[in-house]
Amino acid sequence: MTPDKAIVSILREQVNTYKTLLELLKKERVCLVDINPDKIEEISKEKDTVVMRLRLLEEERVRLIKKYSQDSGLTGSMNLEEMARHTGESTFSVLRSQMLSLLQSIEEMNRFNSILINRSLKYIKTTASFFNSFTANHISQTTGVLLSKET
Repeated sequence: MTPDKAIVSILREQVNTYKTLLELLKKERVCLVDINPDKIEEISKEKDTVVMRLRLLEEERVRLIKKYSQDSGLTGSMNLEEMARHTGESTFSVLRSQMLSLLQSIEEMNRFNSILINRSLKYIKTTASFFNSFTANHISQTTGVLLSKET
């Protein structure tokens, strides 16, 4: 497989993995709305695995592009637009656009899920404070030391 074809293959795998991450974030949103902590924990573990995979794919993509640049006698780092111009293959531009779109969607979904989590935490704190207001007056505030009045 030629280096440019290997890069395209890695980019396609990245796009598919970003789609998987976006789907997980959508499932997470539903679980946050439904307040399903077990499913949220399960999705969180899946997200960790997907993010690790994305990190590895990105490292491989960078390595392949660097190797392609060196093999082609080019100096400096190349981005996907430069790859498209240099190879004459529009696939690089298409995959770049897909990744940018997916990354924007992931960012928006993360922001939305973060708001849901913050609201849930505020609700929990308010509820805990409400229950504490009932128990604060009925629980003895002593340290547990008894003093004798005989002396």
